[in-house]
Amino acid sequence: MTNKTTIATPDAPPAAGPYAQGTVALGFAFCSGQLPIDPKTGEVPEGVEAQTHQSLSNVAAVLAAAGAGMEDVLKTTVFLKNMSDFPVMNAIYASYFPGEPPARSTIEVARLPKDVLVEVEAIAIAGKKGG
Repeated sequence: MTNKTTIATPDAPPAAGPYAQGTVALGFAFCSGQLPIDPKTGEVPEGVEAQTHQSLSNVAAVLAAAGAGMEDVLKTTVFLKNMSDFPVMNAIYASYFPGEPPARSTIEVARLPKDVLVEVEAIAIAGKKGG
């Protein structure tokens, strides 16, 4: 049986269902899709720019709880409500990965929870920062 640890941090929004914010196993951190919910207020900011920043900040918080940073990310998936928001999302996304960027898929979806405009999930190498 694989040793698995659940990631839970107050620095990201709590899971809104029967899933974890993330899981660590086999030396990897698997970050669940992060909605752009401010973990302090529970509010969703307006617009794709603010929502992209919030989703990526939430990803960073979950990864930090696993002892990882954005530089440890191997793969992301970005879900967009509207692919016309891709250029704005992409510019903000690039600022979170100033070195070598991870592999990524970007998918336009019909609808996301809470009718947000963006959601981001990630896989990273865990435990490099001693978290």
